[in-house]
Amino acid sequence: MNSVIVVGSFNVDHVWRCAELPAMGATIAGQYSTGPGGKGFNQAVAAARAGAATAFVCALGDDAGGALARQLARADGIDLRAEASDQPTGTAGIYVDARGRNSIVVGAGANGTLGAEHVTGDPALLEGARVLLAQLESPVETIEAALAMARQAGVTTVLNPAPANAASGIGLLRLADVLTPNETEFAALLARHVGERVDPEAVATLDGATLHGLSRKLLPHGTVVITLGSVGVFVSHAEEQLRGDAQPYYRIGAESVSAIDTTGAGDAFNGALATALARAPAEPFSVHVRYANRFAALSTEHPGAAAAMPRHDEVAARFGA
Repeated sequence: MNSVIVVGSFNVDHVWRCAELPAMGATIAGQYSTGPGGKGFNQAVAAARAGAATAFVCALGDDAGGALARQLARADGIDLRAEASDQPTGTAGIYVDARGRNSIVVGAGANGTLGAEHVTGDPALLEGARVLLAQLESPVETIEAALAMARQAGVTTVLNPAPANAASGIGLLRLADVLTPNETEFAALLARHVGERVDPEAVATLDGATLHGLSRKLLPHGTVVITLGSVGVFVSHAEEQLRGDAQPYYRIGAESVSAIDTTGAGDAFNGALATALARAPAEPFSVHVRYANRFAALSTEHPGAAAAMPRHDEVAARFGA
């Protein structure tokens, strides 16, 4: 039985490392590499390496990318539940500069064909599950069906509303027990669903009461976790559900690391958070967030996305947790 279920995307990443991100019309030199990625797969690898028995639900093409996904899932002990697609396996083009910043273009391919019936038609999927984690690189109706099925089964639902430009109805958000946007995604959701205009670059500078109020407007009855990169994390709970915490909102600072590539840091955070919630659901939520924050920080010290995910033992050795 799997304690964490991840529903989402697998991509073959094509990565160029360069001194600066390319400007419009510019041709620059860079170093090329390729490897596995996709928000769903990154998060599944993070959950598995953090210590959870993990299932990954996705769609794959009948090609080298699909074969790679199957091989890597086996290597990390991930229970792969892949729907066969007549589209090529998803791809992503990633540019990373000398400061670890990135710019990404995604070709959905098979990810865009993942059907709701592939998720809801598997009656054994949620047996023993404690957390279902999803993102928005798959069809919205499929993600909504997965969250609704998990909610009905009493499984904690975590939605990472990424990427920021993905379609999302307010009904989808309300199916999340925990919503985990970064500052860009948080600003986009506020504009789309609340009518509040906030500069993404200003989100981290807002005081706690203001961020809490905006979070409550966005998700009145759940928990919002805003990842703020080098600034850390902000957490906002509904007043009736503090998840073991002493206060409804707070910040946790970033860990000190030597970052070289932030490409998969958000995915590392989400996968580790899902594992922490599944492993010790009775512990205060702040404990889970601190663990996920440390796991994500450590991931930035290695290049790549899925390949950069640390293991629980490495996190424990570095941070003692």
